[in-house]
This record gives sequence, C-alpha cells and structure tokens, in this order.
Amino acid sequence: MIQTGQQDLLRAADDLAARLPARLAVFARLAYNYRWSWMPGGPDVFREVDPYRWSMRRENPIRLLLDSPDDALIEAAKDRSLVARAEAMEQTLKAELADPVATGSNARPIVFLCAEYGIHRSLPTYAGGLGVLAGDVLKEASDRRLPLVGVGILYRQGYFHQRVDTSGWQHEYWIESDPDRLPAALVTGPDGQPLTVMVNLWGRGVRLQIWRVDVGRVPLFLLDAQRSDNDRMDRWITARLYIGDRKIRLAQYALLGIGGIRALRAMGIDPAVVHLNEGHAALAPVELAREAMVDGRSLEDALQDARGRTVFTTHTPIPAGNESYVPEEVSSVLGGYPMELGLSEGEFFDLGRPRPEPDEQFGVTVLGIRMSRQVNGVSRRHGEVTRALWHGLFPEQPVEAVPIGHVTNGVHVPTWMAPPMRALLDQHLAPGWIERASDPATWEPVEDIPDEELWGVRSALRAELVDYVRDRSVGDRLAREEPADYAEAAARAFDPSILTVGFARRVAAYKRLPLLIHDPGRMLQLVGGDHPMQVVLAGKAHPQDEEAKRVLQAVFSLKLDPHVAERIAFLEDYDMGMAARLVWGCDVWVNVPRPPLEASGTSGMKSALNGGLNLSVMDGWWEEAFDGQNGWAIPGDPSLDVATQDLQDAAALYDLLEDEVCHDFYRRDERGIPRAWVRRMKASLRTIGPRYSATRMLDEYLGRVYELT
Repeated sequence: MIQTGQQDLLRAADDLAARLPARLAVFARLAYNYRWSWMPGGPDVFREVDPYRWSMRRENPIRLLLDSPDDALIEAAKDRSLVARAEAMEQTLKAELADPVATGSNARPIVFLCAEYGIHRSLPTYAGGLGVLAGDVLKEASDRRLPLVGVGILYRQGYFHQRVDTSGWQHEYWIESDPDRLPAALVTGPDGQPLTVMVNLWGRGVRLQIWRVDVGRVPLFLLDAQRSDNDRMDRWITARLYIGDRKIRLAQYALLGIGGIRALRAMGIDPAVVHLNEGHAALAPVELAREAMVDGRSLEDALQDARGRTVFTTHTPIPAGNESYVPEEVSSVLGGYPMELGLSEGEFFDLGRPRPEPDEQFGVTVLGIRMSRQVNGVSRRHGEVTRALWHGLFPEQPVEAVPIGHVTNGVHVPTWMAPPMRALLDQHLAPGWIERASDPATWEPVEDIPDEELWGVRSALRAELVDYVRDRSVGDRLAREEPADYAEAAARAFDPSILTVGFARRVAAYKRLPLLIHDPGRMLQLVGGDHPMQVVLAGKAHPQDEEAKRVLQAVFSLKLDPHVAERIAFLEDYDMGMAARLVWGCDVWVNVPRPPLEASGTSGMKSALNGGLNLSVMDGWWEEAFDGQNGWAIPGDPSLDVATQDLQDAAALYDLLEDEVCHDFYRRDERGIPRAWVRRMKASLRTIGPRYSATRMLDEYLGRVYELT
C-alpha cells in the first residue's frame, strides 16, 4: 500500500479517538477508511451510534462521531455487541491492508486521474455517472489488490444542491465543506508542514496542498488551492465541481493534469500507467513530457515516452463533455507553459486541435487522444460512435480501423447490491461468489432460487422504497409550500404492492425525460388504470443548462392532473444515497436517451443487481446486453428526424408498459407469484450480473489496456 500520507490519516484518527469514549476508538479508526461503506453491515455499525445524526450528517462518520451528544456516545460504548462488530470490521480491514498486491508493484502504480469521484455521498467530490464510475474503479481495485492510486480535486463546495419551486423550475445552492470534518487528512512532508506543489496560472504561481482519502487499499489524493498564500481568485479554482466560468474550469483541468503529476512526484510516486478518465486531465501526459525534457530527453522522445505511459477513456459523444477552447483562453490560463516544453504556442495548440489550422479550437479530448497509447469508449456501441466522431484525427484510415476500442462499464457489486439481495445470493450461490462476479458460472445457481424467495426480496425492497418516497416526497412538497392535499397525496397513495418504475439520472435534453409524458393521456391511463404503476423521478440539470431546466419544468406541468400527485413523485437533490434507494427498490428502470448519444449508462446495471428489470432504448450498454429475455428494448432508430424519433420511441415505450410490463407484473398464480416476471428477473441477474460488474471491467483494463508487467 502507498505509504505517503498514511501517518497523517492515523494521526487524524487518533485525534478523533481522543474525543470519544475509549471503547469507541475503533470507530474513529474505521471512519478514516471508506472500506466500511461496502463491508456487509458496515453502514449499520455507524448508524446505530446515533441514527438521527447519521441521517442528518449525510452518513459522514467523522461528523457523526464529532456531533453526536455525549449520552449517545456513552450508550454506544456500552453496547458490547456493537463494539464487537466494529472490532471485527477493523480486523478484516487490517488483514486486507497487509496483503501484498496481486499484480504489478506499489513502487510504480497505475495512476487514475479524474475530475470527480463518487466514493460515498458524504464526500462531495462527484456530480454524476462519471464520478460514480471512478469510485467503483477505486473500490474494485482495492478488492482486487491492484496497485492503483486516484488523483482528483477536493472541491470545498462540491457540486450544487437542488431545490425545485412550485412551477418546477430548478434553483441551485452550494454548501461549504470543512475537510477537517471529512474522512481526509492533509499530506505532510518530513518537516510536518503540508506538502505542496506549484502550478503557474494566469502568470502567477498557484500553490496546491494534497489531501489523502483511503478507499480500502487505494489512496485517493485530492488537490486543494484553498490556502492563505493563494489570492482569492486562485483559491476559488477548486471551490466547485464543473464551475460555470470557462477559464476557471480550464484552470481546474490544468491543476488536475499538471498539478496531479507534480503532486505524485512530490510524494515520490512514479506511475507505470497514467489513466485519463475523460479529457479533463489531458495535460498530465504533457507534464510527463516536460519532466522528461528537464531530464535531458529530446522533445520527440519525451512526447513518445509520455504517450507510452498514458491511456485514455472517453465517456461521451456530447459536445459539453468534449470541451474546446479558443487559443486566447488557453494562453490566458497557461501563460508560458508551452515554452517550458520547447514548443511555440502554435505547436502546443496543434496537440489539441483536430486539424493544424489557426481557427481550430484546442480540445481536451483531442489532446487526450493524441497523448495516449490506447483510447477506449465505454460500451461497444460507444466505441463505434467514437471512432466515427474522431475519424478526422486519423484521416488515412477507414472509420472501422480508427485505433479506438471499448471497455464496457461495470458497477461495483458490493456497493450497489442491497443487503437483502446479497443475503439471498449468499444463501444460494457458492461461498466467495462475489470475488468471482465476472464468471457467468457464478450466477447460474440463480435459476434454482425458489421463485417465492426471490419475489419476497423484490417485494421487500419495493416496500422500503415506498416508505422512503412517501417521506421524501411529502417533505419536498411541503418545502415548496405546495397545498397540503398535494403534499400528502404521495403518502396516501404510494403503495408497496404497485408496479414501481424509476427514471433517475442527470437531466439533459438527450436523456429525453419528456418522453414519459409525450402522450399525457396514455401516461395518465398507465398510472390510474386497473393495473396501475407508480413512477419515481429524480435528477439535476446543470446550472447553466436552461434547456434541461425547461425539460424538468415541463414534467411538473402535469402535477395537478388526476392521479399524478398520488402516483408520480419527483425527489429533489439526487445523490448517491438516493440513487442506491432507487436502484434497490424500483421494479423497472427506464432509460430512453436519444440514440446514439448514450455512451454507456450504469444505473440500469445497478437496478439489475437488485432484481430490477430494464426497459431501455437500444443504445449504450443495453445495445449489447439485451437478449430478449432479460428486460425490454425500444429499437430507437437514429436515422429518423428528432420529432419522428420521439413520436415512435414514445409509442413503443407506452406499448411495452401497457402490453407486457404491467401485464406480466400483475399476472399472478394461485400463490400470488408473477412467474413470468420472476423468470425475467432470473434471466436478468444471470446475464447482467457477470457481464456488467466492475470485476469484469477491471479484468479487461488489466488485460487489454494497462499491460502491467
């Protein structure tokens, strides 16, 4: 395990333990490693200290232990069973940390660079799917004992929180985080002072300090400009994730790429592989090349060496995810950095231009592709789309020969599988099955699980979600000062016996949330008919995406129609905690992006792990996952014009819901079991479980991309 910063975390744990009853010291030590979050029963151990403050502090174990009153802590210390469970967790953690790496070397680790990390809802360093995927990579690397290090940014205000007014218009607000009340510690040098590195931006030095967060065996190092020796403008660079101002956002990317490599060097870490997870960190291999030139290498050799150590994953064909900047913007932020490479500004810009022409903008994705030895998309379909999208960078080759492959995303099974479902599979699958999650044979015994048991778990998870929706929807509606009858409607009518459909993801136009209400009459018949369904919606629009905000507002326009208040609930402020509740409890997960714009999508994979069934457009991961038995598919013809495509796909969605989904869910035998539905659940678990786990994903990165020796 990488040692740099570990003593700083131990000191922080000791300081916290000193404030607690002696028998709770083990809780302080556990709190400083997120491994507890995916241990069976791990969250429950902290929750039982003080359930109210656990919820109110966003499940942050540090704040729980600091803010719980003395009487709650004293009672927890007296609970011998609770303390024994915590001690057993610590012994498991110690044993894992003591194990050697399974491949490669800690001396030269894989370095994973990403603008966001969704480790847990208590760490505000993520916005959505990209970050959650990055968090799953770190957790799976820990489980697999891989020598991997994460590098990102500590955003003091994180991503925005969401409030929706009575008209359905989204409003944003931010909450400042105190990193001393997070499971993080400042990395210090031999002199006991914070270790820092410098990056020149806007013609002046910006000093970065480094925080360490432990994710099992994997350290995550987060860069932070919030220092008194930086001016106010520079401290703001690391304030918010995906900040609106373009130049400040580019400055973030410079700190991540250039500062990330310099931070690694300051900590004595020499990467064997640098994995750029999206283009935000694309300046990292450029910094590797600059280092090589300082050591006496020629520019050509330095660039070639940097490419030989860099791999790049692109996650979206959407322009907003492939940012470009005019030369003046780049010059303003980076100043003389190109000259440190021995390049003119024009030569430097050409590294990130699709074509070497002055009017072409500098793109971070183009730079990432040009500076990497391997490039991949995140599903088979996305690989095809990406080869066509960036064919212009390889004009001498036919589209099918463009050197961009794919590694389809997968999800971390222990994080996203609900405890009751895991307990059921523990009973029926072979011992240690979760370590072999990528092997289809591991999942074959699912077929032999009694239908009554599988349906019983599915029904229990739905009931838990209904309780959650009742509480959250009433609270959200009251906070918006909605009429009391409307506020209470979901609590009265949301029913644990009713088919429950989920649609939760970032609100963006291409995700096509309005497709659900494309024909309001048919939707109202579905939620209010003899075989009704209830719908849970959640998601955030980017603060600057006015079109997406109008999409959300359009959905709210139906709120007073018959049955809508009772059967359709929008839950505000979507985060990882809410996402887990939804993928655990929804019977059907709907995904209707405009093809071919969905790169992968992972929420449907998480739903499938919990017995949920996918109803999705044939795009992203579903295009390769659907087999006719494990869910439902909408063809989604991308050759049609937008209006025709929406009309056709909405009709297909309603037809499937009416003719197959509702029909199979409510068709029960004499024992009350929907046999056809359960058959489809089993098919989904057996096919999606192994193929779309992070275990399989990391297998492919190790074998096809990282090429560790």
